[in-house]
Amino acid sequence: MTRPMTITEKILAAHAGLNEVKPGDLITAKVDITLANDITGPVAVNEFRKTGAKKVFDPERAVFVPDHFTPNKDIKSAENAKLLREFAKEQGLKNYFEVGRLGIEHTLLPDKGIVGPGDLVIGADSHTCTYGAIGAFSTGVGSTDLACAMASGETWFKVPETIKVIFNGKLNKWVSGKDLVLHLIGDIGVDGALYKSLEITGSTIENLPIDGRFTICNMAIEAGGKNGIIPPDAITEEYVKNRAQRPYKFYKSDEDAEYCRVIEYNAEDIEPTVAFPHLPENTRPISQAGNVKIDQAVIGSCTNGRLSDIKEAAEILDGFQVHPDVRLIVFPGTQEIYLEAMKLGYAEKIIKAGAAFSTPTCGPCLGGHMGILAEGERAISTTNRNFVGRMGHPKSEVYLSNPAIAAASAILGRIASPDEL
Repeated sequence: MTRPMTITEKILAAHAGLNEVKPGDLITAKVDITLANDITGPVAVNEFRKTGAKKVFDPERAVFVPDHFTPNKDIKSAENAKLLREFAKEQGLKNYFEVGRLGIEHTLLPDKGIVGPGDLVIGADSHTCTYGAIGAFSTGVGSTDLACAMASGETWFKVPETIKVIFNGKLNKWVSGKDLVLHLIGDIGVDGALYKSLEITGSTIENLPIDGRFTICNMAIEAGGKNGIIPPDAITEEYVKNRAQRPYKFYKSDEDAEYCRVIEYNAEDIEPTVAFPHLPENTRPISQAGNVKIDQAVIGSCTNGRLSDIKEAAEILDGFQVHPDVRLIVFPGTQEIYLEAMKLGYAEKIIKAGAAFSTPTCGPCLGGHMGILAEGERAISTTNRNFVGRMGHPKSEVYLSNPAIAAASAILGRIASPDEL
């Protein structure tokens, strides 16, 4: 009889060919997908060459998405994209996405059905943990580890302990998955789940749309988590059933599985939440944000660039004008989301309000391009990090929020709730 296991332990055991695993075990596991972008991919390709390997383990499962500096901002980024493009052609890779077909990687892969429930996914990008929203084990790794997995189709793990996080109750007005995860990080800190699995459950989560689930798992790394994961259910099935490119499997934790910690929250106690500079844990409820003037607002990224995020921003902006002292930049997560936003009139409302509506890119989130901050400037952003210099000058400031708060703030020129409009 095997020991009771969590959902993360079950997925790792299955991919390691073992009946059971326990926290602390060192295992070698087969991977379903390897992922890299235009920053980490060139390093991985060069390390792949050093291994002496001639072919990737599976041309349908090695994925490259040059999304950080694309459309290319300079010669170096163009050279990086060219290197990936040529490697993809050489290897006959099925899943290479660039300008025109591009999406922000962690929005694109689940939307395309490239990743699915029960998968084991590694990516040379820390926010690879996003796919836990559909019940996959997914985590970020270094480019060298990725290169070895690209060649062999497997990698090693230390099985993490699991923290169970329970959200119960109904969400308040303007509160979303972003606020739940910011509240969690504000409570436990940026290292509160260091090398641990965050299993997110409860009645609030059971009723949370898939987009909100992606946002929560995307930011598991901001609490130090090895992965974030939400048990798959009917909402998961509705999302994946017409997308999945491969068979998938729903795992769930055993009722008597062991957790190193259990944390419970009442969602009705949670307001829209803002993370102040310079850490995601530096959170305040919107009612305590004070009078913080802003120069820029960014809505998008792998955290909040989905259609529901664009819709919420458009509905708040409709009939208003962006404050004359504010630059509002909106980034849909994929070309498909861009098209839907156009068809449904969201893009028009956003542009008429005085915002820039951009092609999918990670650009401004990491201070790459298309939204860099100057010295002394402040931005409110729906992205996932607000470290010193994250979006530009080391003496700029980044405040993290949900799309509703970001849109209202863009109109009022200061951090504010839509209730103030």
